[in-house]
Amino acid sequence: MMEFIGRSAELQKLQNQVRTNNFSFSLIYGRRRVGKSELVHQLLKTTEVKSIYFECKQVAEANNAKSLGEIVSECLGLPQLGYTDMESLLKYLFRYAENENLVLVLDEYPYLRQSVKGMDSILQSLIDTYRTESKLKIIILGSYVEIMKSLIEHSNPLYGRVDLVIHLKPMDYYESSLFYPGFSSEDKVRIYSVFGGIPYYNQLVDDTKSVKENIMELIASPQARFENEVTGYLNAEIKKIMNANEVFEALAKGYTKYSDILSQSHVSSGPTLIDVLEKLISMEIVEKTVPINAGDNKKRAGYEIADNLSLFYYRYIFKYSSQMKIMDPDVFYTRYIENDFETQYVPLRFEKICKQYLIRENRAGRIEPVIEKIGKYYFDNPKEHKNGEFDIVTEDENGFVFYEVKFRKMPVTESMVQQEISQVEETGLNCYKYVFFTRNGLEANCKNVEEISLETLYK
Repeated sequence: MMEFIGRSAELQKLQNQVRTNNFSFSLIYGRRRVGKSELVHQLLKTTEVKSIYFECKQVAEANNAKSLGEIVSECLGLPQLGYTDMESLLKYLFRYAENENLVLVLDEYPYLRQSVKGMDSILQSLIDTYRTESKLKIIILGSYVEIMKSLIEHSNPLYGRVDLVIHLKPMDYYESSLFYPGFSSEDKVRIYSVFGGIPYYNQLVDDTKSVKENIMELIASPQARFENEVTGYLNAEIKKIMNANEVFEALAKGYTKYSDILSQSHVSSGPTLIDVLEKLISMEIVEKTVPINAGDNKKRAGYEIADNLSLFYYRYIFKYSSQMKIMDPDVFYTRYIENDFETQYVPLRFEKICKQYLIRENRAGRIEPVIEKIGKYYFDNPKEHKNGEFDIVTEDENGFVFYEVKFRKMPVTESMVQQEISQVEETGLNCYKYVFFTRNGLEANCKNVEEISLETLYK
């Protein structure tokens, strides 16, 4: 059995809810495969409170009620319950828990909500009726992020009834690396660049094999484990998959601005593109970015694929799917992935890792003065008649700090450092410190210049 990794803060919050001697209602949501069910399974393993776990199905109400009733009978040592509607069965559980603590987990709650008319109102009414008498602890989970978020909005009957909300997000680079401790720091960067922070993906990574072998076995070969993972996830939530594919292809090529995405893709209109982008953002696989100095300037906003596996898939697998089907996996990898992956793809993902490192250190109180803003920095350079963005700039009480990320084989030289500093100064960005993230060292001794090594990221 695999060791449970990460999620310690979320697990602690859930344990606190379960330990209470009163009624509690917890809601957990997050994208598919992010580890919601596994988190709850770990909770149930660590508590002595009686618990009932039920995965809701896309079936009629009577079918769900019958299935849950069978689990209730088994868990509580009762004769077969004959309930055919969810309200009566849930009412029974609320009343049963008047005498003892009981945990009820409803996984994939949106399916239940779909099959039971007025499910939210039913639950709200039962909570209001029994909250002071019952010791029931309800935990509902869901992968449809938009639906789960709507449950805590003012217009929903359940508004104000939820005691704990956990938005479970992908793990950062560091927690993800705990799934494959046998890799070198460099290879941890490469693997994270492909599989990101999704525990389901990372538990299948084999650190006794090479990065290339893992990529070929898990995604870059016909019938690979994740060959259809990305499209399957999208098809489950998006009606017009063609538009999503168009947008992903444009993003995977590095187009980030709305106007560029519209011109590069074959999406029919601006409003359609906005709809697609908003849907992908709600699914947490695309993110909208705004430079830290852009304020409310919408023209400066950009869009990026937030999910590493989706980015890898559209950059290599979707693009070259016809070739992959008729080529030897090793030849396919060498021809279409290897060079671009090492020289372009991983260095760009490494920037995200370095940003996560800074946020991680800042939250832990290890950066002084504390970072108040982090992100891209937009600049205009009138002399050169050009504009652009610096990828990582932070702002604190002393001013700006510029970060340059180098995932290159050779050390960073003093001339490279001076060149970067002069480029920054030309734009008018006044920084009091420059920091270089390096893979193989910094050969420079300059004032106000610091280095963060690759190994430091994984200490």
